Amino acid sequence: MAKTILTVDDSASVRQMVSFTLKGAGYTVIEAVDGEDGLTKLNGATVDMVITDLNMPKLDGIGFIKKIRANTKCKFIPVIMLTTESQAEKKQAGKAAGATGWIVKPFKPEQLLDVVKKVLR
Repeated sequence: MAKTILTVDDSASVRQMVSFTLKGAGYTVIEAVDGEDGLTKLNGATVDMVITDLNMPKLDGIGFIKKIRANTKCKFIPVIMLTTESQAEKKQAGKAAGATGWIVKPFKPEQLLDVVKKVLR
């Protein structure tokens, strides 16, 4: 059965590229436009992994991860940050919130799939 990945990004082009890459590799993809939308879509869906942007309106990636980790049902879902931010302190904040990994944009499709495969083993 295909694994389901929730991708959360306020950029439609990034969501499209992530979705296209993942679907091409056989994953099922749910798209969300920001952290709040992501939480709504997580509610009631069975998701194997989350890929989220850091800088988003309404609820940013760090806040979104903290809310996921606070939910017992979602506590152990792997979460990858996909962001233009590469500073060490941003990565620290992501890790502290509960991020599993970090990919810096722009990314190559193979790079994204490598991380997804490693995390979803």
